[in-house]
Amino acid sequence: MPTSNRPGEDDLIARWFRPLATSPGALALVDDCAELSPPPGHDLVLKTDAVAAGVHFFVDDDWGAVARKALRVNLSDLAAKGAAPIGYLLTLALPSDWREDDLERFAAGLSADQAAFGVSLHGGDTIRSPDGLIVSITVFGAVPTGRMVRRAAARPGDVLYVSGTLGDAALGLLLRTAPDRAAGWRLSSDETGHLARRYLLPEPRLALAPAVLARAGAAMDVSDGLGLDLARMCRGSGVAAEVDVDALPLSEAARRVLGAEPDAIEVIVGGGDDYEILASVPAAAAAAFEVEAKEAGVAVTPIGRIVEAAAGTGAQTAAAAVPRFVRRGGGDLRPGLRGFRHF
Repeated sequence: MPTSNRPGEDDLIARWFRPLATSPGALALVDDCAELSPPPGHDLVLKTDAVAAGVHFFVDDDWGAVARKALRVNLSDLAAKGAAPIGYLLTLALPSDWREDDLERFAAGLSADQAAFGVSLHGGDTIRSPDGLIVSITVFGAVPTGRMVRRAAARPGDVLYVSGTLGDAALGLLLRTAPDRAAGWRLSSDETGHLARRYLLPEPRLALAPAVLARAGAAMDVSDGLGLDLARMCRGSGVAAEVDVDALPLSEAARRVLGAEPDAIEVIVGGGDDYEILASVPAAAAAAFEVEAKEAGVAVTPIGRIVEAAAGTGAQTAAAAVPRFVRRGGGDLRPGLRGFRHF
């Protein structure tokens, strides 16, 4: 479509995004700013993440799925802080070849997830992109005053939990770049589809947020791989960790991959895009956390524990905070701290 025939920015906002501004504070997107007051007795929790074509999704991915992924990866962070979501801001950088049906699907994707997760668009900006599509979302949620769950508050003796299953998205990405691996891994069509969906459309564990708020000492979402993100938690908290590799929760598809290719454990531990919650829970609260997670309909699995970091100073202290991934049959898995790098 020629650029001259496309809607201008004001028309674009009115047609596709004003219907998403359901909160009164969004002022129907007719002002330069929005208004927002947190619920009484609560703090605001803020998070910004961007997704870009060629980095976080493929250029030919459906724009509706891209919109949902962009929103969900941010909502995942709110869940890990124990926060209830309120709304979001959207900055959309459009490539030169965008089409109206692209934006139609993009807005429909956001609309579906707004309804599912109870949030509203509050404003944003639309600009041109010199390259591919870029979507930046800032979400805001609320927690009781002073109670946001931080990632740098793990303590020795805490039990480490993860929600859901690990590695599916990283394996899904591998299949996207090398589809023939599905045959080598002897995956069924359902298993292949499962891995693909886990990469394309993460599931923010918002239902788990109340249990995280009530029971976790520290928490974060796993976006860059368990190995790298757990190391960040350990370094920030001044602790170390021991993880039971054989206890890691895996889907049937991931287990089948491991059966065919045992070295894929490196991808499962060191890959990214899980968007599951990693929580450090005091041992005395572990049983209650498991009960509340089950009541919320979110599977959680104990995978290890927080331990004292070895003595050291400066760089030695950082090295001492590297988590150990222990195999029951003997020997450690050494996934390193590579993880998935977005920059």
